[in-house]
Amino acid sequence: MTRIHPTALIEDGAVVGEDVEIGPHAVVFRHVTIGPHCRIHTGAVIGDVPQDLAFKNVESFVRIGAGCVIREHVTIHRGTKEGTGTVVGEGCYLMAHSHLGHNVQLGRRAILANGVLLAGYVEIGDLAFISGNAVIHQFVRIGRLAMLAGLSAAAKDVPPFCTTRPVTLSCVTALNVIGMRRAGMTPTERAEAKEAFRLLYRAKLNVTQALEAIRGKFASGPAIEMCDFIAASKRGICRGDSPADDDQMADAE
Repeated sequence: MTRIHPTALIEDGAVVGEDVEIGPHAVVFRHVTIGPHCRIHTGAVIGDVPQDLAFKNVESFVRIGAGCVIREHVTIHRGTKEGTGTVVGEGCYLMAHSHLGHNVQLGRRAILANGVLLAGYVEIGDLAFISGNAVIHQFVRIGRLAMLAGLSAAAKDVPPFCTTRPVTLSCVTALNVIGMRRAGMTPTERAEAKEAFRLLYRAKLNVTQALEAIRGKFASGPAIEMCDFIAASKRGICRGDSPADDDQMADAE
């Protein structure tokens, strides 16, 4: 049963699915579709106009997938161009005061910790974890199962499975080994990702050479997923940090 708390505001035209709870002082604008089994907490604002001086009051939208949790004072803005929108995948968890700018695409079961700021047109892959107060520049892409550290910033793309170091800008430091294991990736798949990471960030190859080397060793799987992600990058990818500690790169069974 859907439950709307007193003082919540839902504009006429908004679509709210079954078994949704919307907390006090939350605002859901008319351009919003919320899937079933979502929990919207106090003070969240979903579907307001984008913070874009070029916005011309066109029709755009926000879509929230099933089973999402949107905590206190989260803000999610709709698309800035006609017929475009911000889309949150199923099972996402958006912690307090996180912000999704216009035209953000959030993959399935992504997690944004407190205070995360996503600028316009950011794309976040499935199962990515963005730690507290991290900031992501417009048009940046974050790959599947990547993990951004707290207080870090990304102005370039972060490849799948990679992690960043706290309080850094556009700097990859290791693989998200724990996240990959929890997601059910096999030892073979994790080893392939590890080898792709080594060729990309530790083998003293440029990006073109690294991609050629990876494609020469693997025909499919996580390594090729990383290659395809990088090949599609328009902003370039994050640079590598100094070699990670053995325990960061270890993939013990």
